Amino acid sequence: MVGAVLVRHGEKDEVVGSGWHRRVGGPHAEVEALREAGERARGATLYVTLEPCAHHGRTPPCADAVVAAGVARVVACHGDPDPRVAGRGFARLRDAGIEVEVGTLAEEAVRLNLRFLVAATLQRPEVTLKWAMSLDGKIATVTGASHWISSPRARRWSLGLREEHDAILVGSGTVLADDPRLDRRLGLAGSPNLRVILDRRLRTPPEATLLAVPGPVLIYTQATDRERREALAAKGAEVIGLNPADPATVLADLYGRGVRSVLVEGGGEVLASFVASGLYDQVLVDCAPLLIGGKDAPAPLGGEGFQTLASAARLEDLEVRRRSGDLLILGYRQGLLRNLLVKVGAEAGLLESHPGTEGGAP
Repeated sequence: MVGAVLVRHGEKDEVVGSGWHRRVGGPHAEVEALREAGERARGATLYVTLEPCAHHGRTPPCADAVVAAGVARVVACHGDPDPRVAGRGFARLRDAGIEVEVGTLAEEAVRLNLRFLVAATLQRPEVTLKWAMSLDGKIATVTGASHWISSPRARRWSLGLREEHDAILVGSGTVLADDPRLDRRLGLAGSPNLRVILDRRLRTPPEATLLAVPGPVLIYTQATDRERREALAAKGAEVIGLNPADPATVLADLYGRGVRSVLVEGGGEVLASFVASGLYDQVLVDCAPLLIGGKDAPAPLGGEGFQTLASAARLEDLEVRRRSGDLLILGYRQGLLRNLLVKVGAEAGLLESHPGTEGGAP
């Protein structure tokens, strides 16, 4: 997601052009801004969230367009980790005598494009863990009742996350307990999402609701039962044998299929496996003003857990928002944002966002 603004600085600053990248294959943000500015782009400053591209892809190089327009200065949030760009855009601008500054609002830009940057730098899909729970940390009552812990507004926010991610992932336990659809319902993305089920023992029933909903379904399993595989395949699912069917192997396969972001919605064992492996990037929690109680009522994370507080997974850069009476809590895996800032050449943004810290990789 890239935006660009052209400004003529003087006694009174004037915005002469602006634009944003509206769709894949369409004009890039810089080109949109230059078209709007016309001749007024000459001598102006271009503010842009991402390094201008320097290669011929679906569109011509933006760096060449910026040079041709006579822009005097470019202020970018951070570099583009795409190996086809990776500093070449900035070099093209500097070679043409254009002043280049990198790092302004870098952390905000990294947050904006987290899914793109994680996939580009780590060569795996970006992973978001999401769950809804009561204030005392329960995702259901002792009888398994969970509809609905969250408020209607919070549930709509949750549906919005599905529009933003390439794939939604759950375990077979969630399929058996909730019989979910796992589909996009807001009509924002324009196409069905990929539904992914981790099902080591191949317990997903062929009559599951999600198999009757349009859109692709992948089921990862370690089971070899041919009859079950054929029954699920007859319902349109693609059953993939992986051993082990764990987060690392699943993410590698999804990345090879072009998936760049995954929303993990549960259940507790699946969420815990991603946390234990460290293969996650952000955590989104809908915390409802309920007190459910019950020592046997399920919590968001199952598994063996961590043995000491020092070894427990830690989040940072927390944000809290409200949706009706619910609190929406966002946190990032410790060190993620700092590492991404370094990888995209925005150390200035790192120092600006964390004053008093030393430069360089953490």
